[in-house]
Amino acid sequence: MKLQFELPEIEAIVFKNNVGKGEHILYCVPFDFHEEKRVSGYMVFTEKKIYKILVDTLLATYEFGKLSGFSVEVMLGVCGFYAKVDGNSELLCQFISGRNLARYSVMVNACEKIASGELELVENDEPESYCPKCGRPFVKNTRICPFCQSKLEVYKKLFAMTKGLRFMMLFPLIVTAVALVIRFIVPFFQKAAINDYITNSDRPDNYMTHFLLIIAAIVTFDLISRILNVIKSRLSAIAGNRFTRMMRTLLFEKIQMLSMSSISQKSSGDLMGRINSDVSVVQDFITNQLPNYFSYILSFVVALVLLLALNPLMCLFVFVPIPLVVFVIFKLRGSMHKKIIHRWRKRQKINRYLQDVINGIRVVKSFGNEEKEIKSYVDNNEEYFDRDMDTCMYFDTLFPVLSFVLKIGSYMILSMGNYLLFGGAMTVGELNQFTTYTNIAYEPLMQITQIPRVISNFITSLSKVLEIMEEEPDIYDANMPRHNKIKGDVSIKNVYFGYDSYNPVLKDVSVEVKSGEMIGIVGHSGCGKTTLINMLMRLYDPNEGSISVDGVDLRDMSQESLRSQIGVVLQETHLFSGSVRDNIRYAKPYATNAEVIAAARAANAHDFIMNLPEGYNTMVGEKGFSLSGGERQRIAIARALIHDPRILILDEATAALDTETEKLIQDAINKMTVGRTTFAIAHRLSTLRNADKILVLDHGQVKEYGTHGELLDKKGIYYKLVMAQARAALGGNAEE
Repeated sequence: MKLQFELPEIEAIVFKNNVGKGEHILYCVPFDFHEEKRVSGYMVFTEKKIYKILVDTLLATYEFGKLSGFSVEVMLGVCGFYAKVDGNSELLCQFISGRNLARYSVMVNACEKIASGELELVENDEPESYCPKCGRPFVKNTRICPFCQSKLEVYKKLFAMTKGLRFMMLFPLIVTAVALVIRFIVPFFQKAAINDYITNSDRPDNYMTHFLLIIAAIVTFDLISRILNVIKSRLSAIAGNRFTRMMRTLLFEKIQMLSMSSISQKSSGDLMGRINSDVSVVQDFITNQLPNYFSYILSFVVALVLLLALNPLMCLFVFVPIPLVVFVIFKLRGSMHKKIIHRWRKRQKINRYLQDVINGIRVVKSFGNEEKEIKSYVDNNEEYFDRDMDTCMYFDTLFPVLSFVLKIGSYMILSMGNYLLFGGAMTVGELNQFTTYTNIAYEPLMQITQIPRVISNFITSLSKVLEIMEEEPDIYDANMPRHNKIKGDVSIKNVYFGYDSYNPVLKDVSVEVKSGEMIGIVGHSGCGKTTLINMLMRLYDPNEGSISVDGVDLRDMSQESLRSQIGVVLQETHLFSGSVRDNIRYAKPYATNAEVIAAARAANAHDFIMNLPEGYNTMVGEKGFSLSGGERQRIAIARALIHDPRILILDEATAALDTETEKLIQDAINKMTVGRTTFAIAHRLSTLRNADKILVLDHGQVKEYGTHGELLDKKGIYYKLVMAQARAALGGNAEE
């Protein structure tokens, strides 16, 4: 992120007039809040001082020699950059939370280095997350600003995605053009029928034959036109469905490739809405709206040319209402788009709510909150209904009015045509031909009033799809990733990591683990235990430092190669809808029945599985809720074991088990950890007695590392945790 802003001219003069000799600008960061007002000021950092400048005024100067304890505090909407001045905490500047919070969090580290005499510049390669045009935030992990995004760019991206389907999508347009030609031929036959036979008293002897031939030609052309429309519709449907299949597949693939940090910030309902609802809107535009608009534009141009050829004066009446309609649409296009966006957000809110409540239906029923959730859904649905009604009433009132305004031109043409007809300057057939072409010309003009609504729907949905498609994953393979067979030596060196890079969860973590060792990881909640094992699986990369296996940095290894050699039993056990066998096979899809049973026996799961109604073929239901917590946990352990992993990760693997089952599982764990490098997080510290080493984390730092006995002898953090659990156990027994 940018830490060296350029001072504007006035501020630069103020700094130049006050800077000391030998000082140079190291960092220059804006602040935007001062004395309860929005301002535009700058904090300038040199080797010796901090200068606080607001336009033409130097507000304050701070000497680094007197500063220490730099920090950032987040308040309600406003943040403060603090330091201790001669031991007393002092507010250096304030800024609106958002774009500058990350900047000043990095500056805390930078200022501490300057204060200690270290002048090496701190760099942060995290990209700017705010649009330079409007200042609003980009969509996370993209350079997309929903407010400044060019519609032309959106169309270009859509066109790029149609590669391989363009001919199939072009063919309906060709059929449409042929159908239009036929449509314009028919009025010529109608004119001949009216002038030569219907209104003409001087008919030839065989006039009925000629008249019937004209009628037959009209019917034939009309039939051909309808057949072509059927062909166009079918071809459009095929092209649209193939495009939809392709887009949904790409979206699903991209979601699978996104990093955990990105997925965790999106709800399942939101992602499902983009794959299903938004892609369907894009499909409708490509399949139905696009060919129709091509037809409208082409028919309007051809009809206009023919009208000019028939009667240039009357043709002018076609244009009378158009400027007013175009002006109204142009002025209201912004409000139209906003209404569509707001309706889309309300719909997504309902999707997220439904997904959340349905997934948590057991909790809802456990607390008897059915009525509460029904009321919440009704409230959310009412909000969407109100927004949808507001949008529909807006469009359903505006467009009929605009259509009536357009009709004024046809009324004027009809009046002028009848005047010419009564004066003998125009025949009935010519008037019929002219009015027919006028109606053809006005048909697309009537549809023009609907274009903003359709385009807004399409642009909104396509933009939401592209937000996912263009999101850059945080975790990706190197250009030439290595596919190593893992032995199990793990080296963690000086690792710093934060879900926001400026707010580290892990700080300077270093551990050396030999192949086959079992490492217990303990500490209070929130100390970084799960974060560390997530990094071992490379769900996240370190902000600083490295993690390597067998001397190879994880970032140089193929993600598929690494994870295929790791077995994981997570704290929250998730089973997929399907059979018990399918869930155990998930880590090794082509495992034999013998391998499935062997893994289940190792996890002490075989006996209870055989007691299920259909044994290994028993369907577990959504998320495995038809099984008990301990049964789900044992299936998860079997799933982790089936592909004989070289590294085993256990995150509270025995947390959901009763005492008797825990003993069985613990015996199984003791056997399966032999010869495998194992990392185990355990709430019950007694389960880590046999660990080779125990790693104690506290506030993201390694505080203790050693065997169970060594750490007890130190009487530090680990000792206190063990004693606290022992007292709790004794107290429980006493109470019993």
